[in-house]
Formats: sequence, structure tokens, C-alpha cells
Amino acid sequence: MAYSSSTGEETALEFSLRELTGALGDSVTVLPLLIALAATTSVSLPHVLVGFGVFQIVWGLFYGLPLSVEPMKALVGLAIVGSLSYPELAAAGLLAGVVLLVVGRLGFVGLLEAVVGEPVVRGVQFAVALLLLEAALGLSLETPVVALAGLALVGLFALAGAHRSSVLVVLALGGVAAVATAGVPAPRLPEPALFPAGTPTMTGAALEGTVAQLGMTIGNAAIATALLCGDLYDRDVSADRLSQSMGVTCLAAIPAGGVPMCHGSGGLAGKYAFGARTAGANVLLGIGYLALAFVAAGALLAAFPVALLGVLLVVVALELGRAAFAPVGVGDVQSLALVVGVGVVGLLVNVGVAFVLGAVVYWVLSRPA
Repeated sequence: MAYSSSTGEETALEFSLRELTGALGDSVTVLPLLIALAATTSVSLPHVLVGFGVFQIVWGLFYGLPLSVEPMKALVGLAIVGSLSYPELAAAGLLAGVVLLVVGRLGFVGLLEAVVGEPVVRGVQFAVALLLLEAALGLSLETPVVALAGLALVGLFALAGAHRSSVLVVLALGGVAAVATAGVPAPRLPEPALFPAGTPTMTGAALEGTVAQLGMTIGNAAIATALLCGDLYDRDVSADRLSQSMGVTCLAAIPAGGVPMCHGSGGLAGKYAFGARTAGANVLLGIGYLALAFVAAGALLAAFPVALLGVLLVVVALELGRAAFAPVGVGDVQSLALVVGVGVVGLLVNVGVAFVLGAVVYWVLSRPA
């Protein structure tokens, strides 16, 4: 099946086993974060899943690629660990959406990335990874035996070279345990509402989180994703255009009960590694998210074992930490020190302060002697 995408190119649309497995490659980090967010904040998981389902399909068909749609990890991670409430998360997402739409429209994305500096962006990723590990430890201590069993399972899959698949297995086991405890919920369509989980509230913490998230989004979700579209799919997609589509996503999804969403190079690479080659993967994944929205009842979520939730957060944190250090060369001591420094300050103080201090240090170090 073929159609014309937004670029006017003739684009294939395939529905096959490899597109289905490719779709799963993007869900392995999305679902654990969404479940953890729903377990720790007032967010409505069904409304969030509807947002992800709709925009997976929309942007997949729009770009004619299996483009990733994932949570803004800095903001969502801060909400999971208790630094942001859902109303603060919603306000931060709306502000980020406006900024992304404007800077993308004006063509400022590349300029902003140059000012912030990649090591600072990577440092924010590392900080969020450390915060998620801290939260994972607290959840795992609820039932240490279950947590250790889950970690052992993840380790076995990693040794077999299938560490991503381990997340789906842990999710499935947790789902079975939840169903055994709470029963199978009756399918129900989420009721349309404006800000169903709380009115957005802008605070200092929300503003700091937004600034830190924008650094990650511009570097990873816009510039790195644009490069990867060319590397993997031989498609010319501009970072500024991706910035605009992320802005539209946030401004449309959050009022309907969603969370801040972005594209991402990691999710796109995950889809490609698992076999996705067309937007068919997005359509299949979008349908899957919408189906989950109909059964994501509160009782079922409350019955999900928190220790396994901690295991899932460990996997996500390790993946995020790996992504933070992967592009930094071993011999680049200055960049390594900046990544670690921003990460540690983010853990001990907060991510916003770490981002601003990191940006200042990067600017000072980058000045000509």
C-alpha cells in the first residue's frame, strides 16, 4: 500500500510481522514510564494512552516514517519521583509546546542547540536516569524478593542479547498479577474532558523542568532524530519541522488529559532495530495504545506490583544513562566531566539548576582562549 506523505513523496505503508515487532521496539520505554506516572500522580492513564495512540498514527502517516512518539523524559521523570505534580507537569508541557512551535517556525532549533551544548543535554539525561534509579530503589524495597526475581529475569534476557524484550515480559507478568488481584476490568471509553486530571499550574519547579526538558528535546528529539531519519531511512526531515510537530502534539494532547510528548532518536532507532520500515508500525502501535486505553482501569493499575514497577524503572534508567554517555568519547575528559557534573547536581539539587549551571560552564569553556 502506498500514499503521498507531507513531503509529497510516494510512501509505502506496510502491515506485517516486522512492522509489528518494530512497533514494540518503541513501546519498551514508553509503557513503563506511563504506568509509573499513573501510579505516582493524578494523571488519567486512559486519556494519556489515547493521546499516544492518536499521535503515533498522525505523525507516522504525516512524515511517512515510523517516527517515534514518546514522553518528554525529563518532565515525566521529575513527576514520577515527586518533584512535579501532574498540574505542574501539564503547565510545563504546554509551555514547552509553545516554545517548540515558535522556535521551529522561526528556524532557531540549530542555534539553540549550539548555545546549550551537547554535554549539558547529555548531563540532563544522566540526571533523570539517576533520579529514576533512586525512585526504583524505593519501589523495589516494597517487596525485595519480587524485585530481585524481576532483575534476575532482566539479566537473563540481557545475557541472551534481548534486553529490550525483557521489559515486555516484566510488563506482561505484572499485568497478569494485577488481573489475578483485581480481575479483568470492563472495557470503557475514556470520557472526553478538558484537563481531566487537574488544571495546569505554573510554578518555579515547573519552569525549571521546562528549561531542562527543552535542552534534551532540541538535542535529542529534534536534531538527533532529524539526522537519524536520513541515516536510517534516507529521508530529509528538518529539525525545525520536528520541533513544530512536537509543539502541536503538546498543545493538542495536554488539554485532553495527555502528557508532554516528543519525538526521539532512541525510539526511532528502536523501531528500526526491531524491523519497522514504514509508517505501518505507527498505525499498529497507535491501535494498540488505543486498545489499552479501554482497559486501563484504576483498580488494575493499583494492583500492578510496585516492585516490578521498580524493575521497569531500573531498565529505563539504565537505557537513558547509556544514551547519555554513548556519544561522548572516552578521551573527551571535559565533556565527560560536564555530563557527570550536571547529572550529580541534578540528583542532589534539582535538574533546572543543573541545566543552567551546566550551560554557563559550557559557555565559559567554549570561549576562545
